[in-house]
This record gives sequence, structure tokens and C-alpha cells, in this order.
Amino acid sequence: MSDFTPGQRWISDGEANLGLGTILFCDARTVRVYFAASEETRTYSTRQAPLTRVVFGSGDQVESADGETLRVEDIKEDANGLVTYICARQDGTLTELPESCLNDRMAFHQARDKLLTGQVDRNDAFNLRYRSLNHHARLQRHPGYGFSGPKVDLIPHQTGIALDVANRHRPRVLLADEVGLGKTIEAGLILHRMMVTGRVGRTLILVPESLTHQWLVELLRRFGLEARLLDEKQSQQYPDENPFDTAQLVLASAQWLFANPRRQQQAEACQWDMLIVDEAHHLNEEDADSGYPFVSTLTAQIPSVLLLTATPEQLGAERHFALLQLLDPERYHDLETFKQEEERHAPLANIMDGLVALHEQRTPLSAEREAQLLAFIADDEDAQQAWQALRADGDEDAQQLAFARLRSALLDRHGLGRVMFHHSRRDIAGFPERRLHTQRLEAPLPYQRVVRRLQRNEDYLDTLMIEHELAYPDLLLYPEDTYMALTTEDADPWWKIDPRVQAIIDWVEEHPGEQALVICHSSATVRSLAEGLRVIAGLHVPVFHEHMSLIERDRAAAAFVDGESNCPLLICAEVGAEGRNFQNCHHLIMFDVPTHPDQLEQRIGRLDRIGQQHPIDIHLLTLEGTPMEAVARWYAEGVMSFGEPTGLGSELYDAFNESLDAALLDADELDAVIADTRDALEERRQKRQAGRYRLLAHRTAGQPQAMADLITELDDQEKLSRYLEQASEVFGFDIKDLGGELYHIAPTGQLLDGLPGLVKGEEGFSATFSRSVALERDDVERLSWEHPLVQELLSRAIDSPHGNTSLALLKHPAIPAGRLMTEVMFVTQTPAPKALHAGRFLPPTPIRVLLDQGGQVLTKNVSFGGLAKHLQRVKRAMARDIIKQCLPQLREMLDKAEGEADRELPALVKAAHQGMCDTLDQELARLKALAARTPGIRQDEIDALQQERDQLEVAINDSRLRLDAVRVIVTVDPNS
Repeated sequence: MSDFTPGQRWISDGEANLGLGTILFCDARTVRVYFAASEETRTYSTRQAPLTRVVFGSGDQVESADGETLRVEDIKEDANGLVTYICARQDGTLTELPESCLNDRMAFHQARDKLLTGQVDRNDAFNLRYRSLNHHARLQRHPGYGFSGPKVDLIPHQTGIALDVANRHRPRVLLADEVGLGKTIEAGLILHRMMVTGRVGRTLILVPESLTHQWLVELLRRFGLEARLLDEKQSQQYPDENPFDTAQLVLASAQWLFANPRRQQQAEACQWDMLIVDEAHHLNEEDADSGYPFVSTLTAQIPSVLLLTATPEQLGAERHFALLQLLDPERYHDLETFKQEEERHAPLANIMDGLVALHEQRTPLSAEREAQLLAFIADDEDAQQAWQALRADGDEDAQQLAFARLRSALLDRHGLGRVMFHHSRRDIAGFPERRLHTQRLEAPLPYQRVVRRLQRNEDYLDTLMIEHELAYPDLLLYPEDTYMALTTEDADPWWKIDPRVQAIIDWVEEHPGEQALVICHSSATVRSLAEGLRVIAGLHVPVFHEHMSLIERDRAAAAFVDGESNCPLLICAEVGAEGRNFQNCHHLIMFDVPTHPDQLEQRIGRLDRIGQQHPIDIHLLTLEGTPMEAVARWYAEGVMSFGEPTGLGSELYDAFNESLDAALLDADELDAVIADTRDALEERRQKRQAGRYRLLAHRTAGQPQAMADLITELDDQEKLSRYLEQASEVFGFDIKDLGGELYHIAPTGQLLDGLPGLVKGEEGFSATFSRSVALERDDVERLSWEHPLVQELLSRAIDSPHGNTSLALLKHPAIPAGRLMTEVMFVTQTPAPKALHAGRFLPPTPIRVLLDQGGQVLTKNVSFGGLAKHLQRVKRAMARDIIKQCLPQLREMLDKAEGEADRELPALVKAAHQGMCDTLDQELARLKALAARTPGIRQDEIDALQQERDQLEVAINDSRLRLDAVRVIVTVDPNS
């Protein structure tokens, strides 16, 4: 049986910041401990629990739950092992204090006790601990913390949204960017930031079945987040427990969950902090099978919700309203009221256009627009002052400030940016030009015969579908598949007769030194095409498709991306290309056309990305007179897909796909369908520009570049590489420079167990500090302060007792031998729930105190780094002897150091309190002012922020100091 008893007080050896814990439960295998100060519960194995029993002795100072300081005179222990202290108050009277009544926020001098018993660690471990404390405090305060680690481009509109949403208390928003603008990246940034800062713990992500693995890979590859992909097979492995309780981050297929009432009940029974739903436009309040009722139940009980969708208004006002209702049912309670509010968007968008013209070109507003503006801001004194300042002839900075204030007031007041975010490529710079090069090739006779027979005999289509089990419309669009299904086994493979194969070979010969991504509709075509290029032209090119393992895909992508490989082509399948970044090249060869406009945009999006340095050259290979050519014309002339993304492809497909199918073999009908599609496209474009989307474009124009610049600050390679070099010596791994900004991190024989990515006897991993290199190489990890390995190193260096005591010798000609010095590190403690993210105002901050044996404070005169480079190690046996001889002096010096550190604490607390008030009081005032004028602000959001502010005030004011580490320094003769 264990030595743990419910009610006993213990502390965590590895997480001293949790405070004083209470044993809740214990059996032969596990012990559960509740840390009230931080509202955390931990469960440990009884055999290896990293816990230390707290029992004070006579003369020790303790603190009661009500904050009274007492001196222990004696202790009593009952039959269950629970302790009661006999304590003296300051007036000398005695009182009994059960251990259950000890203050949960008491600090413990573990380093002091360890040192005075002669236990010391390596000098480099002490140095690393101090540097880790400083880096950790810097990161916690930094506004970019949580955004720097993800392996993504720093694009202002994405980082701006992420900052806005992640800093809200219980955010509930609709991310509705156009296709290819990064909704998934925005959601990942928000999730990562909120998880790193402790605002979110358990998250459920629902995505379409076809995107589950893409999300799984993206979360891990880009954000370092390990999700549990849950399906029916996985769920059945937990017959006696709720499968949704088996991980902090759960990813599941929406289709699977929507069709399974039992699993829905299990998901609803869990406590979630955040819900993310991708492709939310598929939810339909009038169709129970769409999952709307289930998602509605979840959104009612989960505080933070992100809905990701294509442009929602293509679904109509009713469906758009239904999505917004999931996020805020109080704000969006009546459809007719919502429609009336929508009518005001066009006039407001006109006003915003006029204000931009006034600000940028000093073009005055028309009388009509000025009257409309004054009506909008009639009850907003701040907005009126901003308007007067904007129209006056002030200096440039004053004009800029006035414009920003007025724009923010108008957009905030009407709530467009609080619930819904939408970006369009028209409003974001940095996208390349698209250039279409269509190559019409003569179809081989076997292909022509099939087309002619289909034109003459309508029943032949049914024959192909039924007798040969060919899918429609694939049998029309992909003639190589139909050819292979109709020929005998000894017939030539399709790549021997298809002119598209020779066209690719010709392209390679005509573009020496250049690269192209070739995309085909299926993995079978990918493999056959690669074989044809090898046999006909001797081209050995990598392939990339969904039937390859993740490692195989990474290697193929790396072979193509690597500039030294001289690989001219990568042949990619439709599914295999999803989500990948191949913008190292700017040539896209379309071997065929997909069946849906969104798939076409997905193809082009592999190259057409913000930051692409060249125009995108799209080489479209079509076969004359075939249905493939008909669909290509519809994309090019009707949907205008090869020009720039319209965001309307899916809507146009839904409206015209049946007409298009009927016209694939009739040129006259095809011309009519193309004309009708183009007219519908223009009509929908004009409708979209009428109001809401123009207002959202103005919100986009206000996205700050400053956030991306702040994140770049945390990308400082020099600081991080220096820290990793120091940590490698303590933790036992090696960093080898491979050149080209690439490094290899591998374990050594002294590796400490459990470091992410490092296992004894294995190879380790390749990494880079460069964001751009990491984005080009999916097989290379990006090292940042938020990388799992770095986070683990920081955590171990700070939370474990390793390195919290040391003894070193100082040889310096200016300092006489035989002197005793102590370097004492104190750390501020602000016990508070993780969700408050108290560290942004007062993280665990180190206070260093350097004393000599005479009590002189040397901290300001001798820097940590300057001292550390002159120190030399000493054997542990000698260190113990020195400490034993100096115990009285060390006790006095530690008491003196504590007094010095206590004098510095009030200034830190005052600054943190002021920073908290400046930040949260301003946001509270803003939200309250907005709530008085617009229904777009939820009262529960204001209440939650007020509660957060009040809790932080108590926590910051209750901050204490903890003695974290002590180094004893003995000066010796430099000539010895």
C-alpha cells in the first residue's frame, strides 16, 4: 500500500508553481492531488509520483488559510497520518492548525533545503535554469506568443484575425474567407495561441470525411498539435468509457458523427472549451441529417466556437442567418430584423468609400453621404470628434489617428467584424498574375471512336456505366480510363497513344532548368503517366498521391522542392495535392480537368499563394472535340476560373452542372451554357459588392502589419540557437550544421529520456530556424520558442529541481581568495487558473540577488553572464564539505537575499497591475460603449471579461516570491 492519505498536503517536485496540493484519492496504483491555488488536478502513479510530503518542524514559519503567519512549536499526527500543528501567534498565544487549513499559496524553499543538506548540481544546469527563467518570462509577456511557432507565412490578414479572435474571452466567430485565403490557417493560429496560453484545453474539431487526414497532418505539421482522429473503429476500442474523453484535442468526421446518435450523446456529455466546424455551410437548419441540430446543441454548451465556411451568403439570407444564430442566438433571434439590418450595409459601405477618398485624396464627402454619416454617429460623441478631426487640416499623424478612430467606430458599431470575418483577393496584395496557356491536341483514334459513338447512340453511355462499371462523368472527362476499360489485356497502355504525354516531354525539353507541377485526376493515372515518361523519354520523376504513406509523400515533395535535385516534374494526384505548398515553381501542367470548380482552384492554389514571386503559368492540355475540352471551356469562359478566384465556383456549379452535363457532346448547347454562366457570374459579383462584403473589405484594410512584425521578433535565430547550444550540453543531444540553414538534431549517449523527437539509438530529426526554408520543406521541422522540444527544455529547466543548487570556484585577479558569495534566484508566483493567462502581465519573473559574506549587494555591479564565464566546477564531495563548513554564513546570506528580493517585488506587482488595468479596463469600456449602441456585443462576453479582470487583480496583488535556485561561489587564488 502507498503512504498517501486523503487530506495530506504534498507539493509537486516538477511543478512547484501549482502551490500546495491536497490528496483527494489513493489506491494501489494511482494518487489524485488537487492544487486549489491553480485549480488543477493531477493523477500520478503511486510508484513514481513526483511529490514531496509537506511536514513542518519546530521553528518553521507557516501560513494559515486566512493569511495569518504562525510559528510551529510542535506537531501531532493521528492514526491516519494527518498532521496538526501547534503554533504560536505573533502575540505568543498558541493555536492548533490542521494541515488542511494551511494556505494553498504557500511558497517552499526547496532549493534552500537542498543546498543546506549539501546537494548540488552541475554549474551549467544552474546557468541554463536562470536563462530559461528569463526566456520564459519574456515569452509569456510577448503579444506574439502562441503565434510564432506555427509553420505558416506571416500574412497580415491572417495574423490580424488570429490576434483579434484569440484575445477575446470565449470567441464565437464565422471565418468566411474566399477559397485559398487561409481559413484553416486562421483557425489553427487561434487554436494554437489559446492552447499555448492556457485559455483553451479540450477542443473538438468536426470536418468533412475527405478532409480528416488533411486536418490531422496540418495540425501536426504546421502547428505541432497532436489530435486524436476518432472514428467508429477507434471508438470501439473504448467499450467502457467515453471515447471523446480520451484526448485533449479530438478530430472527427462530421458525416460519421452526424449519422451516429450514440456517439453524438457521448460528444455532448464531454466538457469542451472550443468547437471548430469546417465547411459549416453544409449545415442546414431544415435538414436534421445535415447535423445542424447536433451542432446547435454543442454551440449552446461550448464557450468558444469557430465556424469555417465558404462565402455564406451564396446559401441565401436564411441559411446565412442560421449560421450566425449558432454563434449568438440572442443577437440573431429574428430573421426579418436581420434582413432589415442588412439593408443598411450598402449606405454604410458608400460612406466608408467616401471616408477613404477623403483620407487618402482629400476628396470631400458629398452632402448626401455626409448627412448619412452624421445620422450614423448621432449618438457617438467620440466618432463625432474623430469626424471633425478628419475633415480638418491637421498633420498626417493626427489625420491617420482620426481616420482609424472613425473607421473603427462605424464598423464596430454595426458588428460586422465581431462575428464574421471575410477576406477577398481583391482586397489583399501579394497574389501573382495567372496566365493560361491552352494546348489543343488531336485526340487519338480510340478516344475519337468512343466520343463519336456516344454522340450517335445515347444508350451507349448506359452501356459503359453498367457493363464496364465506369463512373459518370469520369468516363467522358478521362478518356484514358475508358480506353483501358474497353481494351484487352495485350493492348498498348494508354500512355503510348495519348499525345498529352509527348506534350509534357516537349515542355521539359523547351524549359531547361525549370520545374512544373503536373496534376492528374487519379493515382492510377499518376502512376501510369510516370511509367510512360520513364519508358518514352527516360524521365525519372517523383509521384505524389493518396495511396503513399506520409513519409513517402514527404520524400517526394522534398525531392521536388530541393533546388539541388534538378527534378523537372512532380506528378500529383487530386487528393494527394490538397493542402500542399509547391510555390517553389510557377508552372502548373493540367493533364486533365477536375469535375468541380473548387477542385480546380485547389490545384492552382498549390502554386498561387501570397509570396509567390512569379506569375502562375497554367498549361492546360486538352483533346480536341472531347467532353474534356468542353468542361475546360466552361471553366475558362463561363466561371472565369483561370483568371482569379471568384469565390462563386461552387454556386455556379450547383446552378449549371446539369445543363453542362447535357451539353458536353453538343457544341451549340455548350455555347449557351457558357453564356448563361458568365451572365450569372457577373450578376452575383455585383450583388456581393452591394453592402456587407464591401464593409468587410474595409475591415480587412485595417488589419495591422504590426502583428506580423511582432511575431517576427520571436523568430530571433541568434537567441534560440544559443539557448539550444547551452541546453544540448545539459540534456544530452547534438546539433550539427548541415549548411543551407539546415541542422540535424540527434541524441547522444547522455540523452535524458522523454525529449520530443529524440530517442536513444534513433537518428533524430532535421530542422531549420528559417521560416522560409521550413515552408519549402515539409520534411524539415521549424525550430522556434514554441517548438515541442524547446518548450520541453524550458519546462524541465524551470520546473524540475535539477540545476536549482550549485557550487563553483571563482578565480579572478581582482578578487582576493577565501571569500564566500551567494547568487540567489527568486521567482515571482501568481497562482491563478491557466485560463486567465496571468503571465501576459506578470509571468514567473526571476529576481537575482548577488551577495558577499559581508552582506554587500553586488547584483548591479556584476552581471550574470560576466560572472558565469569566470566560474569553474568543483567536485561534489568537495562542495558538500565547503557547504558544511559555511552553514551559519549561508543561512544568514539567504535571509539577507530574501529581504533584498522582497524590496523589488512591489514594483513588479505595481507594473503588472497597471498593465492589466490599462489593457482590460480599456477593452471593457469599449465593449460597454458598443453594447449601448449596437446589439452585436454579448452581455456574457462583457461579464466574463469583467470577471477575468477582477480575478487577475486579486491574483496579481497576491503574488509572492519563491526561492528558486542558489549558487555558492568561493573565490580562490588564480595562481592555484
